[in-house]
Amino acid sequence: VLGCSHKQQGYIEGANYVVTWALGHLIELAQPSAYDSRYKRWSLDTLPMLPKELKREVIEQSSAQFSVIAALVGRADIETVVIATDAGREGELVARWILLQAGWKGPMKRLWISSQTDTAIMHGFEQLKDSALYDNLYKAAQARAAADWYVGLNVTRALTCRYDAKLSAGRVQTPTLALLARCEDDIDAFTGSFYWTLRADFGSFMASWHDSDGSLRITDEGKADAIIARVEGKKGRVVLVENMEKSEQPPLAYDLTELQRDANRLLAFSAKQTLDTLQRLYEIHKIVTYPRTDSRYITNDIVATLPARLVALERTPLSSIAGSYSKNGFRVDEQRFVQESKVTDHHAILPTEQHVDLDRLNSDERALWELVAVRFLEVLSQDYLYNSMKIEIEVDGETFSTHVTKPLRQGWRDIARLAGLKRNTIVEEDVTPSFTAPKEQDEIMLESVGKRRNTTPAPERFTEATLLSAMEHPGRYVDDPSLKKHLGGGLGTPATRADIIEKLIQNHYVERDGKYLTATPKGRELVRLAPRLLQSPELTAVWEDRLSSIAEGSESDIDFIRDITQTAAQLVRTVKESREQFAPKFPEGRTCTYCNAPMMRFVDEIGRDHYVCQRLSCSYEEMIVRKKATASDVKKATV
Repeated sequence: VLGCSHKQQGYIEGANYVVTWALGHLIELAQPSAYDSRYKRWSLDTLPMLPKELKREVIEQSSAQFSVIAALVGRADIETVVIATDAGREGELVARWILLQAGWKGPMKRLWISSQTDTAIMHGFEQLKDSALYDNLYKAAQARAAADWYVGLNVTRALTCRYDAKLSAGRVQTPTLALLARCEDDIDAFTGSFYWTLRADFGSFMASWHDSDGSLRITDEGKADAIIARVEGKKGRVVLVENMEKSEQPPLAYDLTELQRDANRLLAFSAKQTLDTLQRLYEIHKIVTYPRTDSRYITNDIVATLPARLVALERTPLSSIAGSYSKNGFRVDEQRFVQESKVTDHHAILPTEQHVDLDRLNSDERALWELVAVRFLEVLSQDYLYNSMKIEIEVDGETFSTHVTKPLRQGWRDIARLAGLKRNTIVEEDVTPSFTAPKEQDEIMLESVGKRRNTTPAPERFTEATLLSAMEHPGRYVDDPSLKKHLGGGLGTPATRADIIEKLIQNHYVERDGKYLTATPKGRELVRLAPRLLQSPELTAVWEDRLSSIAEGSESDIDFIRDITQTAAQLVRTVKESREQFAPKFPEGRTCTYCNAPMMRFVDEIGRDHYVCQRLSCSYEEMIVRKKATASDVKKATV
């Protein structure tokens, strides 16, 4: 787009611009040993580590690319640097740290775009921003990195040294793991009970029994049998027929977390798989807008681009719907979808104006793009309209009721069906084709009553979809009303939650069990031993809220970091004073041959079983190799 075609090692040059890249972070915060040689050895005696200023260093594996950039910014003909990394908090940190380390002191501009089409890039370069506008975003990013260093490194060393076990903790990962561990505790403590429900057949429709409080549950089977005996075969009287026309608005457009939830629920994608696939659709295919957004709204200037985004769908299975909207108009809810105040860095995830060539997409990319495109069309559609009829019948003092729904206009609910997708289907009502709505005071014969025994459901484990919801809204898991009231932030950000989940799995604190996530015995033990303050979702969510305030310029990053260092010191003190022992209870019950400590089983990528001693000072490992049985082996076994 910038006319750069002369490729060199680590950059591409043109007449007016040089384009170079970072491949993620090239600079990181220095390891503890950079501050004091005593920190090379992990010991409780050297904790907490609280240097007043954190140093930066070049990541060794990325040093060649950093040298390229440092040489480029040192050239006499370089006038200005344009930061064109991801337009978000981490993207800002990547660029600023590189430029600081390279010693750049010249002018800086910022490219801030929400899609990578040629048109968007050209438009962005025509409207480059002064980098100073993003200084607060950079301060928030630095504060986040500092918080993770002070808390993560200190508490990880403290737990590892105190319990002689390889344990890691973090500002976001520990409260997330705590949610999963508490779920396992609830399941262990669950003692189910039975209850009964009654369904009555009134000929052309079915209705459910409920008590005066609206509860369907009967906890005593004798009571259920007594109700059946009293009402079966009797006439009932219709005491209520209530008709209401109702509407259901289209869903809002996707932000990253909502898309990850739907992709997990509908496509069985992990959160990381969704983010990685979405990044390719954005960066390589250029057919969706910026992925790491936390907004489900658009700004006024995007409204004028909606027709072009519809035209871009013309060679896809959605062309007939998009074409109809282009020709006949579409709905833009300016009171709901267009919300300037609810868009900070980036608007909702939308299709771009780039024409879509589905043949270039792999199956994952196509499935995820389909979710985004269908949601985009749903947002532009009319409300779903339906008639809701509530019928209540009284039989010998007992009340039975049902709801009958009749669609009047499918509206947005029909988009997925028209696109050939099996989603958003209307649930069939429990009525016969001959159903005729009764009138109040009508008498109706109760033909039969069915009794069903149910069990109270055990607490359900988190899926990635439900865990993402819990991380986004941790206030649901906070009991203190005063804390809940002020809890604005979530655990992590939309951009980091997928990596947090993957990190917990890689560390064997969590495992995937089908669609569910289960805290392992090691993960549950880590939560038991971690300081209670670090487990709490409220603390981390408040921190995230403060980071947002720093980015907005309403809070000082210096005050935030001061509080973080004080908290880190407090957490280390709690671990040091603990009298607990590390004693995970693995289902295999295997103990180490040498030190008698518990051994954890894990399966490697080629299916071999490994048993690892959990005492770090021992770390003995056994690998179990199962060879294929020969005819001789079978004969010996038989004998």
